[in-house]
Amino acid sequence: MNEILKNAKVRFDHNQNKKILKEKYESKMMFAHNGGMWNAGPLLITTLNTFEDDTIVLEDLYNNPIQVNRIELLTEAKQRWQEQMNGWLNEFNQNSRQR
Repeated sequence: MNEILKNAKVRFDHNQNKKILKEKYESKMMFAHNGGMWNAGPLLITTLNTFEDDTIVLEDLYNNPIQVNRIELLTEAKQRWQEQMNGWLNEFNQNSRQR
């Protein structure tokens, strides 16, 4: 019986840690650029890749229209996304090994 409770607690702790880790890295995806707040992720990166013009107007996280240099914002969004995803993966793997 003790072994069952121990395994259940480990599983619960793992799921809770997984949720906390996700929230931690999702918050790190937000960044300021050219007077607006942006969330690095597939939606922003895909949107920026869709346009061809160097200068475009997009709505930021606070629903403000912001004129941006598409290439600069794309570069920053991709860098932020990859850095945070790498960090998230490293921490996730460390936590998984501790189970």
